[in-house]
Amino acid sequence: MILLTLVFTPFFAAIMPFFAGQRGRTWIALAAAIVPMLCLGLLLSQTSQVLAGEVISVKYAWVTQLGLNLSFRLDGLSFLFAILILGIGLLVILYARYYLSENERVARFFASLLLFMGSMLGLVMASNLLLMVMFWELTSLSSFLLIGFWNQQTAARQGARMALAVTGGGGLALLAGVLVIGHVVGSYELTEVLAAGDTLRASALYPVALVLVLLGVFTKSAQFPFHFWLPHAMSAPTPVSAYLHSATMVKAGVFLLARLYPLLSGTDWWFYLVTFTGLTTLLVGAVTALFQYDLKGLLAYSTISQLGLITLLFGLNSDLAPVAAIFHIINHATFKASLFMAAGIIDHETGTRDMRRLNGLWKYMPHTAVLAMVASSAMAGVPLLNGFISKEMFFSETLHQDLLGSFSWLLPTMATIAGAFSVAYSLRFIHDVFFNGTPINLPKFPPHEPPRYMKIPVEVLVFCCLLVGIVPALSIGPLLAVAAQASLGHALPHYDLAIWHGFNMPLLMSFIALLGGLGIYSQRAFLFRWYDGLPDINGRYVFENTVRFLYGFVSRSLSYLENGSLQRYISFLLIAVIVMLTVWLTPLSQVTGELALTPVDPLTALGLLVMVCSALLTMGFHRQRLTALLMLSVVGLVVAMVFARFSAPDLALTQLVVEVVTILLMLLVVYFLPAQAAREASSLGSLRDVIIAACCGVLMTVLTFAVLTRPYTSIADFFLANSLTGGGGTNVVNVILVDFRGFDTLGEISVLAITAIATVALLQGLKLPRARVDTEGRAWSAEAYPMVLGMLARLILPLALLVSMYIFLRGHNEPGGGFIAGLITAVALILLQVAYGQRWVQTRMRVRLPNLAAAGVLIATATGLASLPLGYPFLTSAFAHINLPVIGEIEIASAMIFDLGVYLTVVGGTLLILSGLGRIGHTVKLPEEQ
Repeated sequence: MILLTLVFTPFFAAIMPFFAGQRGRTWIALAAAIVPMLCLGLLLSQTSQVLAGEVISVKYAWVTQLGLNLSFRLDGLSFLFAILILGIGLLVILYARYYLSENERVARFFASLLLFMGSMLGLVMASNLLLMVMFWELTSLSSFLLIGFWNQQTAARQGARMALAVTGGGGLALLAGVLVIGHVVGSYELTEVLAAGDTLRASALYPVALVLVLLGVFTKSAQFPFHFWLPHAMSAPTPVSAYLHSATMVKAGVFLLARLYPLLSGTDWWFYLVTFTGLTTLLVGAVTALFQYDLKGLLAYSTISQLGLITLLFGLNSDLAPVAAIFHIINHATFKASLFMAAGIIDHETGTRDMRRLNGLWKYMPHTAVLAMVASSAMAGVPLLNGFISKEMFFSETLHQDLLGSFSWLLPTMATIAGAFSVAYSLRFIHDVFFNGTPINLPKFPPHEPPRYMKIPVEVLVFCCLLVGIVPALSIGPLLAVAAQASLGHALPHYDLAIWHGFNMPLLMSFIALLGGLGIYSQRAFLFRWYDGLPDINGRYVFENTVRFLYGFVSRSLSYLENGSLQRYISFLLIAVIVMLTVWLTPLSQVTGELALTPVDPLTALGLLVMVCSALLTMGFHRQRLTALLMLSVVGLVVAMVFARFSAPDLALTQLVVEVVTILLMLLVVYFLPAQAAREASSLGSLRDVIIAACCGVLMTVLTFAVLTRPYTSIADFFLANSLTGGGGTNVVNVILVDFRGFDTLGEISVLAITAIATVALLQGLKLPRARVDTEGRAWSAEAYPMVLGMLARLILPLALLVSMYIFLRGHNEPGGGFIAGLITAVALILLQVAYGQRWVQTRMRVRLPNLAAAGVLIATATGLASLPLGYPFLTSAFAHINLPVIGEIEIASAMIFDLGVYLTVVGGTLLILSGLGRIGHTVKLPEEQ
């Protein structure tokens, strides 16, 4: 229960900031901060168990057929990330209270932040791969809201769209990879999946699964060549950058590397893909960061570089490399979050992030300068700070790999070069912003220190950098050990968290990087001139041009396919059917099988002849719309009779009432169309239609003969055997609808209600000219509501309602049910509307049709939910038999309440659609209320 509370509390509490929205930023921030405070306290209460190596888990069955369960686990790795998510999230909320202005949508910001926090907690604690993918996508969606928070700015909209497109595409690849893993392993539960590493690596599908999963990882963690989205996401408010782009969202990818390390690692595929992607990202990010003028741009590319370092470590073939990677995840989260917050303070107090104007701020903001300098030094790997220890471990691990053979020197060399550039861009952050002259044309001058409490989050994070850097074994050692052991899946190798290991090669590499960084920065003038001479490749322009090209290609393709010709659409559809049927039927050696066809009696033959003639007449008179509609109604009536002839009374009743409603609907549409349709098809087009129709007819005939003359196993036997015992009804069709496939029915009535409401919304305010004369020029009758029709409708209505009630009540055991009864009621009420007008009928009904449809869906849903408190799955039905005086034994079934929901939805939805169409051209004055 603790794990469920940790994951889902932020989602439910996301509405709290809106309740405090009228009381100012402080109360809104406080309402948002309560959630991570409580969750952090709840998480820390499990510290002793987690540090002891225990795995706290919970599992609830959900969609078991798909292998999707609501299962979560809290081990060392998820505990570490949960602390980062909640701890830094709490600091970001305090920081954002002072960063955001009063006139911004502060409540919306904090609500989106809580949604993202819940998504990240679900991601790191999920113990089911499919559930993990769901939370993975939720992080992309919630980060889209945060990155695009300032949606009035073009850059924010474009950055949010770019981040969603890239990470969302990677999420689809990850889903495919997870499905492949589940197919090979046979389960999606993390415990079973991690134990099946040898099975997966021995499978021929291992490379496919690995590449797909790594695509998800690389896009989320901004690895080359998918790194371009991260700098453009800097258009988000700085609290978002401090949270998403240093401590949480971009860490989701490397978290997945850590989580799936026992499953996917240990192969050449893993080494080359992960190592060289990380190395390339490390170098590209480090070099590019040095030449940025935007303060957050420099931090963004440095983040890319640091993420490349972490990825590179996971790719190395040693057990200590993942330990170093997880250690650097912790260190990077602390110093980079504090740097982003410091950059936000500078932007907040000066009005700019342009480093060409930000000079000499030490004089005006000494406190902020000290904090930023310590954090930058940690990023550079200066001794006595946390970044130095993890980078030294990184250098050490690059020295202990040999998969490159004689080129094994390449990794430590490139790592040292990247370290030198990290020192250079860290030094540029310090020197250009706080020294190097005086400020130049600042929008806000003179700058000053921010409010006291705005600096507290930065101070806390900088203190962590110092604490871990000075006493690493005491401060972070136990947490790092359990997190690394959870990632490795076995006992940890020996390592020593100390600030001094003697004079060795990693220490020498660290000092070479420090001195190299000083040398690089000293030659910055020459390097900037060289960089300015390089081609300007802007990731946003490439992305936008790609999207524009794809959009144009799709638009041109659609303009060719969708030219407004219904004939073309249907011909494409039928040609596809012809191709598929031809492919499926070609392997048959003979059309007919060993079973004999049912003999055709004279009555059936007559019905078929009437159906054929009606269909041919419909085609022959298709340009005379009313005549064609009458012929089509005959076809529908004969189909209903065919169902009745072959012992399908439920289908016959359904077909009959659906036919009536459909004809009414088409009559309403035909009313606004010319009575005579123009001839549109050419002779060649007519020939094409004849050929397509003939081919479809022949192939469907062959398919029908092939199916009916061959034995096959039907699921009907199961439903016939279990309808009474399992569903409490003898009408198998109705029991299927309200019990066995009740979830399908719930979805269908929901779609019906939504469609009806959408139809009314689309037709709202639409006025079409209605005909004043018929096709022969005779004027329509001025009497809109004939008295004879009104009297007839009043007689029919109670009879129809009585029949409807009878059909409804008998539906569970005899032909009938809520769907048929609802259509009968709707037809009777439509007839009354035709006779007296919509306003007359609706005034007397005293119920709004949208409410009626919504009530039906809610009743059906409530019936399904009622089974959950009793410990049964959603939509489990129950039935019982009781004896009443005089009446005798009767059956009571919960499915009747569900069927009532179907009835109300059908009545409300059908009336909404038909009434909406009937209101389009209604210009006749209604009769006086009677």
